Amino acid sequence: MLLGTVLVLLLLGSAGPASAHAALRDSDPKDGTVLKSAPRHLTLSFTESVGLLEDSFRVLDPDNHRLRTGEAQHAPEGSDTARVTLPAKLAEGTYVVAWRVVSADSHPVSGAFTFSVGKPSATTAVVGTDPVENPVTAGLYTIARYLAYLAAALLIGTAVFMTACRPPDPAPLRRLLRAGWWALLASTVALLMLRAPYESGTAPSLDPAAFTRTLTTRPGLVLLARLALLLPLAVFLVRLLRRESLSRAWLAAGTALSVGLALTWAAGEHASAGIQVPVAMTSSVLHVLAMAVWLGGLTALLTSLYRSQAAVPASVVTSFSRLAFWSVTVLVVTGVYQSWRGLGSGNALTDTTYGRLLVVKLAAVLALLAAASVSRRWTARLTQVEAAVPERVPEPVGGPPAPREPAAVPVSPSTTHHLGLRRSVLAEGAVGVAVLVITTILTGTLPGRAAAEAAETASTTGLPTASVTTIPFDVGIPGGQGKVQITLDPGRTGDNRVEAVVYGPDDGISTVPELRLSLTLPSQDIGPIDARLTDKGGYWATNALNLPIAGDWEMKVTVRVTEIDQVSESKTVRIVG
Repeated sequence: MLLGTVLVLLLLGSAGPASAHAALRDSDPKDGTVLKSAPRHLTLSFTESVGLLEDSFRVLDPDNHRLRTGEAQHAPEGSDTARVTLPAKLAEGTYVVAWRVVSADSHPVSGAFTFSVGKPSATTAVVGTDPVENPVTAGLYTIARYLAYLAAALLIGTAVFMTACRPPDPAPLRRLLRAGWWALLASTVALLMLRAPYESGTAPSLDPAAFTRTLTTRPGLVLLARLALLLPLAVFLVRLLRRESLSRAWLAAGTALSVGLALTWAAGEHASAGIQVPVAMTSSVLHVLAMAVWLGGLTALLTSLYRSQAAVPASVVTSFSRLAFWSVTVLVVTGVYQSWRGLGSGNALTDTTYGRLLVVKLAAVLALLAAASVSRRWTARLTQVEAAVPERVPEPVGGPPAPREPAAVPVSPSTTHHLGLRRSVLAEGAVGVAVLVITTILTGTLPGRAAAEAAETASTTGLPTASVTTIPFDVGIPGGQGKVQITLDPGRTGDNRVEAVVYGPDDGISTVPELRLSLTLPSQDIGPIDARLTDKGGYWATNALNLPIAGDWEMKVTVRVTEIDQVSESKTVRIVG
């Protein structure tokens, strides 16, 4: 029932675009730039290394026809760039560039921008700047990722619980191990099959060529390594299910396989990109293993408490309590490091989605620790009860009574202490699943450090912060309707470049004898500030509009279409600091 609820939440929560981890740092040409001569290359720079797709660049000319470009490659600056060669001669007008790459932690990211050669022109191309995702593919891929996490936790945690805590009835745990192994196999195969359409943002399909290409990429190789580890892991599990104790060699082999599985996650998530990669990879492996030992072991304990034919001795619960304590210690240490690495600054804790999710996870972890504390108290009471119950020894006939020695007698499941432990462990397991869900969502969210870096760069490059405002007008004569598209770059306080294009009633670029633009900040009684636009032949522009204060500015545009016909229209635009 709990797993079904989690799957429903995943389906609903994965319907929107996925958050990727590589943020666009810069582009050459920059968004909205008007160039005197045509560029030979398009170059994008990102906050981390990216992988390229066969269709990483789509360039549309002013007539909305796709250009034939060269193959997408990395620029000489490094693997955090993407470059494509353009045709030798480009016609005058505005070009739309749609791009899509795969970040180093395996998540696709996409966007779009425009540049003009000679002068801007009207374009009918509709290309969003958000990642293009097929909701079915994205939803199925997200579910497969969650199931893989759950399966790994179940496998590693149950195996450690069986070898370290030695429950008296391992039969229910054998079913857990088998379920975990098959779930991990199925989810990994699903991830491999969905990888190509997930990267391209298309519907689920089986394209042999795309599947073959997936097997040569890093995400594909990581998934293949996970599949390869499942075979020797199956041999280890068979050995574990047939024997109550394992030799040191077998225990070492099981440990190595667990580390290998954890490494497949570290190699495909946040730890594989950014700063301090070796330290981050080590921390990620330890984090995954500690999570698996705690949450997977908790599931095994809960199963034993509810499904075992024999009562679970307090010694088993006490052994797991010690394991859980060290797991929590490792989780706290590695979690603090990973949080620092992902956030970069204290402001990112509240200013970014990653930081806010981290706060939610922290609250969930505190709730989990509280539930674990209750379980530890019930464990202590069970231990005291067992120590206080003496074993009854038959007295020999005709001889003195034999001395009574205390023995650890399993407590009946009907006792108050045992029922209390079962309830507290169940609550702990439920909160643990919530923590796991939040953790997996975090792996699909742009880290605060990368978000801050992209925002800082954007303030100087104008990529995402350029302000575009469209103001309709109607002079009141035939053919006197249209709109003015005004771009403020970077749309912040200080010096701004202004580009204004007038479109006629047919949405084509219209030439007008005069266009004036002024801005006023009523709240501070500033203005009007005349932009002093100059006719650039098809559009109007200036490089010297200074907006001194952030706020809601009133943008007033005056369009004169004939010697005597003109109209003024206004619109509010937000200028940030």
